Amino acid sequence: MSLIERVGPLQKDDPTPLYLQLQKILRDAVEGQLVKAEEAIPTERDLAEEFDVSRITVRKAIDGLVADGIVTRRRGAGTFVTRPRVEKSFSRLTSFSEDMVSRGRKPHSEWISKTAGAVTPEEALSLGLSPGSLVYRFHRIRYADDTSMALEYATIPAYCLPSVETVGASLYEALEAAGHLPVRALQRLRAVAFTAEQADVLGIEAGTPGLFIERRGFLSDGRTAEFTQSYYRGDAYDVVAELNG
Repeated sequence: MSLIERVGPLQKDDPTPLYLQLQKILRDAVEGQLVKAEEAIPTERDLAEEFDVSRITVRKAIDGLVADGIVTRRRGAGTFVTRPRVEKSFSRLTSFSEDMVSRGRKPHSEWISKTAGAVTPEEALSLGLSPGSLVYRFHRIRYADDTSMALEYATIPAYCLPSVETVGASLYEALEAAGHLPVRALQRLRAVAFTAEQADVLGIEAGTPGLFIERRGFLSDGRTAEFTQSYYRGDAYDVVAELNG
């Protein structure tokens, strides 16, 4: 069944501009899940023929949906419905997995490396460790459902975990099992552009805007338990902070 058969034609006698009518029809089709997340909407040519309008009208309607983050254009592939953006609250100390599960998404990771080694000068400064201290490093790609969300680089002091192999799907679960789950954290963030190498790993275009979040997690006795640097996709992630006066 074609889209026009499911949603009806445009009202040519309505004073509302045709591109806004078509934009509303497409928006309603996405919200009503006639076209689901990650599915392609009909091409500009097909929409123009189906609704008996010019391709300029169709392009203008789609431009508005792109601007609102409802659809995204993929070069050489078409226009696709975007997945709902994920919100990260800075008011609570939670893991990536907890954030995804709370929003009905299925988190999983693809490990790039798990290694042990001597702390670097930058890590020593961030973790408050002496030169030569042993740390565990974890590098992975984070996913929500089947969508790549972030690149994560975590460094953990060796006193927080029995070994590098004790970390399975969740780093925070391993820290909790070892009795070294952070109770508070300091986070800072800034806008970045993904490098060609990072973009290739995430399956996005080089130069795509991203969000860099650096976290230092602390134990109840004040020792640092975590130094994590994450690069989140800007097209899929929002940061929300609650402020009280």
